[in-house]
Amino acid sequence: MTATEPDITDIDEALIRDLLREQYPDLADRPLKLGALGWDNQVWRLGDDMAVRLPWATESADQLLLKEHTWLPALAPRLPLPVPVPQHLGEPSERFPRPWLITTWVPGEPADRAPVTRGAEAAVALAAFLTALHRPAPEGAPTGRDRGGPLADHAEGFVRGLASATELGLIPDPDAVQAVWEDAVAAPEWTGPPLWLHADLHPANVLTRNGTFSGVIDFGDLCAGDPAYDLAAAWILLPDGAADILHEAYRPTPDPATLRRARGCAVLRALAGLHIGHAGDHGRPGGKSTWGPPAHASLRRLVASPTGG
Repeated sequence: MTATEPDITDIDEALIRDLLREQYPDLADRPLKLGALGWDNQVWRLGDDMAVRLPWATESADQLLLKEHTWLPALAPRLPLPVPVPQHLGEPSERFPRPWLITTWVPGEPADRAPVTRGAEAAVALAAFLTALHRPAPEGAPTGRDRGGPLADHAEGFVRGLASATELGLIPDPDAVQAVWEDAVAAPEWTGPPLWLHADLHPANVLTRNGTFSGVIDFGDLCAGDPAYDLAAAWILLPDGAADILHEAYRPTPDPATLRRARGCAVLRALAGLHIGHAGDHGRPGGKSTWGPPAHASLRRLVASPTGG
């Protein structure tokens, strides 16, 4: 960064109001307050029903926001849970040299801070959401950065993640985790058409109210591929005993091979959550301590039945 370039990590209310006055002055006087510091973006609530999302932590965040702006408005109307629908695209400027979004505001608390307590109701709600989302994607739909394709492509990452988590003392029975993974990788690959996927359904990206799901946010990893990547959410987001309810309510009923792959996807997600949660517990940059407990619970559920629901 040169002396004349703005420090775009220094995002505050004054900066956002300046951007609004420059590009969307009719919104500039609305109440504004910080909503969340995400992995890629900051989210600020704008009035009662809108939000401003600005990239701040990763270079890839720009393209993720542009992808949401391109595809999500067409998908949102068919989804039965609220999602942050892009309303306006902020253009890069001298004041802030990256694109940014104004979206609808989705009320609720992230599930890593307010876990589901009404498991059956939440499972049915999430099944309905995934059923509506998982339609064949059109030609030209985005492909995932590392999601939606063959599970075997993640073998090296799984080995590293399991070894590291074991060394940190985060996994009491690594052999049981290995068994779940090996069964998943041995399952037949997806042969259907590439389906629309959220591809990042972890507890910080799903909102709850009154013990059940109230919305889904952060579609930056939206892509086309194998539905197993999203069906893994049954073990990641739901309490004990609710995974089977989701899979029974989802349409079409997933075949055994898809559920085996979904379990492998859930293991990958849980290992990532363990590491991020552990970093948060130790005050490391990028760590989120609230990600640890749901990741531990996910692995416990998965290894309790290495080839079942």
